[in-house]
Amino acid sequence: MLQYLWIVDALLCIILIMLAWHAITATDVFTAIVFFIVFGMVMSLIWARLEAPDIALAEAAIGAGLTGALLLSTWAATDKHQPSYTESAAPSER
Repeated sequence: MLQYLWIVDALLCIILIMLAWHAITATDVFTAIVFFIVFGMVMSLIWARLEAPDIALAEAAIGAGLTGALLLSTWAATDKHQPSYTESAAPSER
């Protein structure tokens, strides 16, 4: 059973790299924030697999939880002030 645990570690590494790539290349800010939060949670699992529970809890609480909540609240606060595509497309018709 223990010899197959490297498969779990390899899958976690691949998932982490894919999440990082999607977070960096996302065109939508909300999508990038969600990928960042999921990245933090997977990173917490990796820290737990490395037998570092204190770092895993800190990553989950601060990295994914607090930072994710702050990013989402900032996105929500600034998204209301962005003009929609139809408002900015035809300024001469006003």
